Amino acid sequence: MNMIALTVNQRAVQAVAEPRTNLADFVREKLDLTGTHLGCEHGVCGACTVLLDGVPARSCITYAVACEGAEVTTIEGLDEDGVTTELRAAFTREHALQCGYCTPGMLVSARDLVLRLPQANERLIRVGLSGNLCRCTGYVGIVRAVQSVIEARRARDIAPMPDGGRKILGPVGSGRCGAERIEPMRSGSEPTSPEAVGSVPSIPDFIPATVLEQQFSVAHPPEKVFAMFDDVAAVAACLPGASLTAPPKSERVEGAIRVRIGPITATFQGAARVERNPADMSGRIVGIGNDRRSRSSTQGEIRYRLVPIEQGTRVDLSIGYTLTGMLAQVGRPGLVRDLAARLIAEFAGNLDRRLSGTPPGDATAAELNGMALVFGLLRARVAGWIGRFSSKNDGAT
Repeated sequence: MNMIALTVNQRAVQAVAEPRTNLADFVREKLDLTGTHLGCEHGVCGACTVLLDGVPARSCITYAVACEGAEVTTIEGLDEDGVTTELRAAFTREHALQCGYCTPGMLVSARDLVLRLPQANERLIRVGLSGNLCRCTGYVGIVRAVQSVIEARRARDIAPMPDGGRKILGPVGSGRCGAERIEPMRSGSEPTSPEAVGSVPSIPDFIPATVLEQQFSVAHPPEKVFAMFDDVAAVAACLPGASLTAPPKSERVEGAIRVRIGPITATFQGAARVERNPADMSGRIVGIGNDRRSRSSTQGEIRYRLVPIEQGTRVDLSIGYTLTGMLAQVGRPGLVRDLAARLIAEFAGNLDRRLSGTPPGDATAAELNGMALVFGLLRARVAGWIGRFSSKNDGAT
C-alpha cells in the first residue's frame, strides 16, 4: 500500500492506495467522487476523462500512485467553472445528451476545446472529441453545443488561451515539467514548426513517465561501435523512420521520426541533445518533438553503455519517454515495450551491417510500421502458445 498526496478539486488529499489502483477507482472509492464514470476501462471510451495538471487524461489507465503531487480536477470540481457552466446550458439546449453516462468526460474534453480553438470549426471539434464515445446522440447535438459556446465566447472577445489552459505538459506530478520547459503551442493552432523547435536554446532534462530497458550485441569491438555512435547521421540511417532535417551542430541535432500504427500516421519533428563519455563508452540523447497532425508531443531520453564481450560488444540501452496528446491514448507501456524490442532488433541489424561495410538499406525513407510489428509479435506469441500446448499434450500421452 502507498500513501498518496495530491490535490483533488483544489483540496489537499492524502489517502492509501495499492500500486495497481487506477485514478478513476481512487477518486470514486476513496473520495466518493462518482461523477467520473468507468466504461471500457481500456482508455478508449473517454467516460473517465479528468484533468491532470490542467490536461484532459484517461483516469482508468492512469495509476493513482503516478499522480503524487499532481492537481486532479474531476467533473465535480468544475461546478463553479464558467466554461463548464456555459457548456452544460448548451448541452441542454442542443439536446446533446440522452443517458448521460458519457457526459462528464465529454464536458471535460469539450471544455478544453472551448479554451483552445480560435473558431468553432466542426472538423476540429469532431477530431478533438474523437476520444469520447457516445452511444446515444450521434454527436450532432454535442458538436453544435461546443460550437455555440465557442462562437458566443469569441463574440464576447474572449480569446483562446495559448495552451488551452494547460499548466503542465510533462509527466504528471513531477513538478519538473512546467509548460515553459516544453515548446509552447501556438494559440489555438498546431504545434510550432520544426524551425521553432530548433530555436529552443536548450533541450531540458525531464523525468520519463515510462522507462524501457533493452540490450543487443554486435560482432565488432567497442571502440569501433563507439566511434560509429559519434556519427549521428549514420546512426539515424540505421533507425527505421528516422531522418535528419538539418546538419548536426556540435552536440545538437534536429530531425524527425515517422511512425505508423494502423490508420494513424505521425511524424515527430524536433531536436535533441547528444552527450558522450569516452571514459566508460557511454552516452545519452535527450530530445523533444511534436506531431502537427495529432497535436501530440513527446520527450525522450536514450542512455547507452558499451560493454566488451567475447564476441564483440553488448549495447545496454535505457529508453525513457513521455507522450502527451491524442497519441498517448494508444501508447500502452506493454505494447510499446514489445514494439521497442523489435525496433531495436532492426536497428541492431542495420548497425551491424553498416559496421561491416554493408549499406543497411533505405532506413531513413522507411517508417516505423507499428501494425507490422504488432502482427509479428502476435505471430510469435501464437507460435509460443502452440508450442507450450503441444508440449503439454506430449507429456500427457
